[in-house]
Amino acid sequence: MTRRRWIADTWDEATASLTGEQASHLIRVLRAQPGMEFDIVAGDRVWHGVIAGITGDAVRFNLVAEVEADPALPITLLLAVFKFDRMEWAIEKATELGVERIQPVIARRSEKHLAQAAAARVERWRRIAREAAKQSRRSDIPEIDEPLPLKTAVRQPGEHLRFLLAEQERSTTFRFALGEALAQAGDEIPKIEIAVGPEGGWTAEEEALFDAEGWKAVSLGPRILRAETAAMTATAVAAALLE
Repeated sequence: MTRRRWIADTWDEATASLTGEQASHLIRVLRAQPGMEFDIVAGDRVWHGVIAGITGDAVRFNLVAEVEADPALPITLLLAVFKFDRMEWAIEKATELGVERIQPVIARRSEKHLAQAAAARVERWRRIAREAAKQSRRSDIPEIDEPLPLKTAVRQPGEHLRFLLAEQERSTTFRFALGEALAQAGDEIPKIEIAVGPEGGWTAEEEALFDAEGWKAVSLGPRILRAETAAMTATAVAAALLE
């Protein structure tokens, strides 16, 4: 039987603990008792854990044996800030699909009030990613970075494969471009960055900036997709090619 998975708040070499909301749910809803067994994510490792004790609002586990864990996919999504309900959905689904990192960016066509409020949403986005990681039985939680201006985000250092989802691009599909790049990389699995624009797309000046910084413009096909749909489509394509 598949054991339910929890992400430890604190841990050492032999034990791990849940506190706060996680512990409260385990104690009050699932009626936690010593001896109950779960999978526990502690750092970048997963363990078969057995409840050793319950004190107040904390649950302590003995870590019995390490469990094989799947690593995150080496994918970073640059998400231009868009409507928060849709962006939260995109963060949840990107986490389920296995992305390693999500970098919110402020683009020219990001709505002004959303851009101004984005920094205050980061902790909520991180909670959403944490819950999605538990639900999808991930062994880690994707990094959700603080929002950055687009000019800063596209110039981050690193030897990555960088792709810009661009509505105006028609000749090169993302699937073809990534497949070709992965074939050239051979056995080495490179890190991949995918930039997804806001509602209304990138401006011509932004596309020129991406081009100057070495990002490759690619297409997801002839249809115009919402930002969250484009993000999930590209992530699913990349995940399929990587796995």
